[in-house]
Amino acid sequence: MAAAVLAGCGGGAPVRPAPEAAAPAGPPPVRIGLALGGGAAKGFAHIGVIKMLEANGLVPAVVSGTSAGSVVGALYASGMTAFELQERAVALDESRIRDLQLSSGGLVQGQKLEDYVNEQVRRKPIEQLAKPFVAVATRLEDGERTVFARGNTGQAVRASSSVPGVFQPVVIGRWRYVDGGVVSPVPVDAARQLGADLVVAVDISNKARGKTPGDLLGTLGQSIAIMGQKLGEAELARADVVIRPQVLDIGAADFSQRANAILEGEKAALAAMPQIRERVAQIQAERVRAARAAQQQAAQAEYQACLERRSRLQKVAGLVGLDSPCTPPAP
Repeated sequence: MAAAVLAGCGGGAPVRPAPEAAAPAGPPPVRIGLALGGGAAKGFAHIGVIKMLEANGLVPAVVSGTSAGSVVGALYASGMTAFELQERAVALDESRIRDLQLSSGGLVQGQKLEDYVNEQVRRKPIEQLAKPFVAVATRLEDGERTVFARGNTGQAVRASSSVPGVFQPVVIGRWRYVDGGVVSPVPVDAARQLGADLVVAVDISNKARGKTPGDLLGTLGQSIAIMGQKLGEAELARADVVIRPQVLDIGAADFSQRANAILEGEKAALAAMPQIRERVAQIQAERVRAARAAQQQAAQAEYQACLERRSRLQKVAGLVGLDSPCTPPAP
């Protein structure tokens, strides 16, 4: 009977054995998104954070920025290294980005800031920068959060940095725009929308600490901070890691503290490295598990298809203990 069965098997349609399971490929690299918040002169701390990320091999793939964060973010996305950013920061003359002009809309026109940024990024539009980048601003007419992902880089940064009452609103098309910190103090969601798997948020925003501001700029800054504080907390909760450099005592216009701000950014980022590495490892482990499950599912489906393709006599052969041409997947 066995001989007959074997003969019958030989005359049936050929059955393709299930392929051997290939070794699972390594998971794709984790795309780190850097969300840089607003904070005027405190923004130099962003440079210190970037320095530490690069030094530890955690190079951000995408960047989003609000206000001061959009300035640093645009320059970094243009292809500059962290040390090049630091060189620019040390050499920066405030007069290159500050153009005072008495106006009902604000004391600073902002054209110099726009020109400076465009000069630094070699006049490339946002979509041609080396890294994906967006600048977040607020549409003045209706308070709509606006994410600039294309067009004039310097103009987008200027719009994102136009602190109400200090900078004049920026007219783009038929709308006027002001500081993105009004609606998104730290643009976590924008970084996620750029395709980040892991978002590192850098929060340098002012906090209401029971102190009375000493000047007009301080009053405006604290007022905006109070308005955006709760909103910012909700968005920061959606970040994977939040870095908070200790720069609250640096004044909004105190460029003399730039070196200290950079140092504080380095210290805060270094302290966050274990948390960042842990989160990267978690994402990679999740991807490995998902890939293995998908591979197991595909192998099981191929095995079932092989069983269905067997002829009737081949199925009888399996019942009597003869070798089956279908190899079950490994558990």
